[in-house]
Amino acid sequence: MAFGHSRRDFLRFTLSSGAAAVVAARWARSARAAAPTRPATMPATMPLRPTTRPVQVLPAVAAARVALTTGEDRADIAFKALKTFEKEITAAIGNKRIILKPNNVNGRNPVACSDPKNLEGCLEFLKSIGKIGNVVMAESGVSIPKALDSFAALGYNPLADKYGIKFLDLDDEGFEILPCFDQTDMRPRPVRFSKLLLDPSYFIISAAKLKTHDRAVATLSLKNIVFGAPVKTGGFNDKAILHGSGVYGTNFNLAAMAPRLHPHLALIDGYQGMEGNGPGNGTPVEHRVCLASLDWLAADRVGIELMGIDPATVGYLNFCSESHLGQFNLAQIEVIGAAVKDHIKKYKLHDAIKDELQWMTPPKIG
Repeated sequence: MAFGHSRRDFLRFTLSSGAAAVVAARWARSARAAAPTRPATMPATMPLRPTTRPVQVLPAVAAARVALTTGEDRADIAFKALKTFEKEITAAIGNKRIILKPNNVNGRNPVACSDPKNLEGCLEFLKSIGKIGNVVMAESGVSIPKALDSFAALGYNPLADKYGIKFLDLDDEGFEILPCFDQTDMRPRPVRFSKLLLDPSYFIISAAKLKTHDRAVATLSLKNIVFGAPVKTGGFNDKAILHGSGVYGTNFNLAAMAPRLHPHLALIDGYQGMEGNGPGNGTPVEHRVCLASLDWLAADRVGIELMGIDPATVGYLNFCSESHLGQFNLAQIEVIGAAVKDHIKKYKLHDAIKDELQWMTPPKIG
């Protein structure tokens, strides 16, 4: 596919793959407002495209269930959260292979990464339902370039021995090129995404954390998958391109990629979260909670509630909600286990929070 197409071509291609239609509509309204008017020489009889389109009415989003567990044993609360949905998870996995995707944005800082105890709780659960035999743990490292080196540094290696799972580096497993939005000129950029995370034969588990973020306000289960998917090969790191040259581009691309790159199961570790200048350099929050759900958007919604974050400030999750990619209405989410209101901690946001909120004002053309 050539990437020198018009903005209209880019949006048509992106939306044809099921991306967030409402997100594109917001961008399009901004583009129309800045576009030049019709030249006076244009024949009056020439038909013009309508300036607005009817909003597509999508089916109502089903109510969702999220498990919330608490306690002093990190592995145990992960296991118990997943056990809540034992039958549903077993059926959803079926005969699929399983990717357990940790969040290792800064392999030199364990507070920023998935803890081996949380991963152990997940693996113990998969073992209990007879699904441990075909599990791989896969990541594309950031601060430590090779994923397997970050696994070693973070103490994951004993998990491979105990559970017989394979470790993979997503950078070594092939890629597929997809277009992503860049807010500087409203044109697409090619990004190489992991073939494994795009492969429908895999069941993807996002082992995320409750963390603040420098561009997206908070990073939870969806962002762990979407921004873990761009690969680094040949001396190039495509993760930077996916950020879209600004906070609007970041939020747009997260929502646009979500239909193909979302987790099938969200496991969010809040035993020790991160506040302040996350996702890699914040400070720990002793929270002692864990979330699990087969509706990743519902899990992320409960996650930001637990972090004391106003849901209206998290752009990409709002875009995903408007595109009906999951349940975002807290009133339509059944939280099983502990009560959310009893475990809310107000996380300090990133120093750049004012800049992050500029996603609310779409960039203009010209």
